[in-house]
Amino acid sequence: MTYANVSQIIFKNKQNIPWNEVEQYLKKYIGKSFVVKEYGDVIHIAGEFPDEFTESQYTKKLRGGLAKAKANSGQVIGEMIENAQNRRWIENKDEKHKKEASGGWYRYDVAFTIPIDDAGTMRRNAYQATAVVRIKKDKLYLYDIINIKKEASTPL
Repeated sequence: MTYANVSQIIFKNKQNIPWNEVEQYLKKYIGKSFVVKEYGDVIHIAGEFPDEFTESQYTKKLRGGLAKAKANSGQVIGEMIENAQNRRWIENKDEKHKKEASGGWYRYDVAFTIPIDDAGTMRRNAYQATAVVRIKKDKLYLYDIINIKKEASTPL
C-alpha cells in the first residue's frame, strides 16, 4: 500500500477538532477530480463532500488521535484517491441515498501518514482507512473517509 504523507499538522487539538475549519479547508477540492491509478477510475469531489467528511455519523463518533488523523488527512485527499486499492462494489441499501448513489457504492482501501514529534524526534504514524465513493449515472463521487485505523507497527 502506498501512503499519502501529510506534511504538517494543521488541526492540532485531539479533544476539540474545529470541524467547521476542516470543512472550510476541504472546500478547495470541490470541482476537482482524481484518477485511481490501479483502476483508471475518475473520482470527482462534489459540493457535499466537505460536509459529509466533517458531519457524518462516523466522524461524530471519532475521538482523540483518530479524530485528529481524519481532520489532517484532508490535506492529502487527492494522493489517497490516486493510490487507492482493493476496490469493491456495495449495493445501495439506504433509501435516503437512492437518488445520489443510484449505482451503489465503491469502497477503496487508502492509507496516509501524519508527522508526530516524539520528544524532539520526528516520526510518522501510519493509518489505513476506507474511501467511500458513490456511483451516480456512471460518475464517481468521493463521499467520505471512514474506518480509520492506526497501524500497530512501529511508526515510520
